[in-house]
Amino acid sequence: MTRTTLIALLLTLPLPIGFLIVSGATSPAPAYAAPATAHQLTPDDTALLLSLTERGDRAGKAQALRERFSAAYVAPALELYGHVGDPNLRAELLDGLRRTTGQDYGRDINAWYRWLWNEPEASVAGYADFKAQFYKRIDPRFERYFAGRQRSARIRLDEIRWGGVRQDGIPPLRAPKMLHADEAAYLDDGDIVFGIEVNGDVRAYPKRILAWHEMFTDRVGGVEVAGVYCTLCGTVILYDMQGHGLGTSGFLYRSNKLMYDADTQSLWNTLQGAPVLGPLVDQDIELPHRSVVTTTWGKWRDRHPDTKVLSRDTGHRRDYREGVAYHDYFADDDLMFNTPFADTRLANKTEVLALRFKGPGKPTAISTEFLQANPVYRGRTQNQDYVVLTDETGANRVYDPKGVTLVRFDGADRAQARDGRSFRVTESKLIGPDGTELPRLPYHRAFWFGWHASYPNSELVK
Repeated sequence: MTRTTLIALLLTLPLPIGFLIVSGATSPAPAYAAPATAHQLTPDDTALLLSLTERGDRAGKAQALRERFSAAYVAPALELYGHVGDPNLRAELLDGLRRTTGQDYGRDINAWYRWLWNEPEASVAGYADFKAQFYKRIDPRFERYFAGRQRSARIRLDEIRWGGVRQDGIPPLRAPKMLHADEAAYLDDGDIVFGIEVNGDVRAYPKRILAWHEMFTDRVGGVEVAGVYCTLCGTVILYDMQGHGLGTSGFLYRSNKLMYDADTQSLWNTLQGAPVLGPLVDQDIELPHRSVVTTTWGKWRDRHPDTKVLSRDTGHRRDYREGVAYHDYFADDDLMFNTPFADTRLANKTEVLALRFKGPGKPTAISTEFLQANPVYRGRTQNQDYVVLTDETGANRVYDPKGVTLVRFDGADRAQARDGRSFRVTESKLIGPDGTELPRLPYHRAFWFGWHASYPNSELVK
């Protein structure tokens, strides 16, 4: 989806101040580390910076910027730039950035961000409170994300970027209406769906609908779950919510949506299922994630004729035709929001199968193109053996082989072991003729750039 289309389609309410997304390339960056130096952003500094988004006294503001611009102003200047209506004050911000940093990236704000994220993080006292005061002008609920929470941050505050919408501005589907398979006449066999199974409860969520909402929460198979779809990084993850009422924060980290929880308004990393800013960060929370199958409606319905499927009656008015949402974004390899990293081993939006477990070592990403050419793939990562079965639609399922060597998959419901045993393929496990069960392992898919941004040291199989 283009930037213009994003604004037109996703901003359903007028904003108190404008916003601008400026494109730029990506380059390698170091991993997040503790702040290296300290600076101060006083309440007077914050008042001056916020005044740039308001009318009046251009000359006085410009003079104050020239006199007071310091290293503490760098990150706030980048956040403010697209919200400052006066071109002369925008020019003053750029001039302050040049003088203070010795760099010159012109009006390419993403290039400035890329440079900043490749520098050691500077701890700026008062920066979180600046973000609280600034973003509450867009949505008063944003203030709580940041105010007084600087010390709880587990990611760089300057990497928390506003995505262009209010809290739940991309509305999650809460306990959405479901249909029986034979009632879903709106779907064609080739439409992409995300399939899940929890304790025998089988459901399908069409991409054409979920792309407009990016999250659903529901009770499936007796378990409270959240299905989180980050359209920008191509990731669909199913989490056990464990009592945390999750929603869409409106902010991004490395082009990946950040969630929030209703009780504490902590911000959560979507790929990790863990809080990264706010009072929950020290509670050792990491939500369990489950498997999600990306396949076609026809294939899923054939495997699961009793499946339920998401209804178009969502309570929202959207164009739910196949391929409409984010059409332009999915059609090329350009990014809407950049990250500190670039890795050319795969194109940005090549899909990978992401495997992460609790054991030591690096997580693993496997190109889905590689898996389609190798329908039975065996490997080991973080002390966990695994086998990936891939059918002709490209749908992947991952199981714990428990010492069994699988060698063939019929693309439907049978996998053959080297010792001749035939295993029945189900969503929760492989079942052998003697009752042997090989359980399903959790996994998800992602665009390569989005996965690499969060796990830059992961192994890659391609």
